[in-house]
Amino acid sequence: MSEHTHEHKHRKQVINRLARIEGHVRSIKEMAQNGRECPDILLQIAAVRKALDNTAKVIFSDHMEGCLVNAVHEGNEEKVLEDLKKALENFIR
Repeated sequence: MSEHTHEHKHRKQVINRLARIEGHVRSIKEMAQNGRECPDILLQIAAVRKALDNTAKVIFSDHMEGCLVNAVHEGNEEKVLEDLKKALENFIR
């Protein structure tokens, strides 16, 4: 992982989204422990997956607006683009 020298514009929003997702996952676990119906649990899992995807979009947007622009100004766009491609390969499987 590389160190960033700038602040991501949506960092607080990402952290808040992840905190909500974390709470949501805990409640899904409780649903399973309490014997809730499988369709109810699956619906909640689908909601968490969508929330994670939306959070990833915010992170990607921050990366495009901040990291890539910064990399172009610093002349190291090839490294940043290579890192981004690797991240996308891991994210989109």
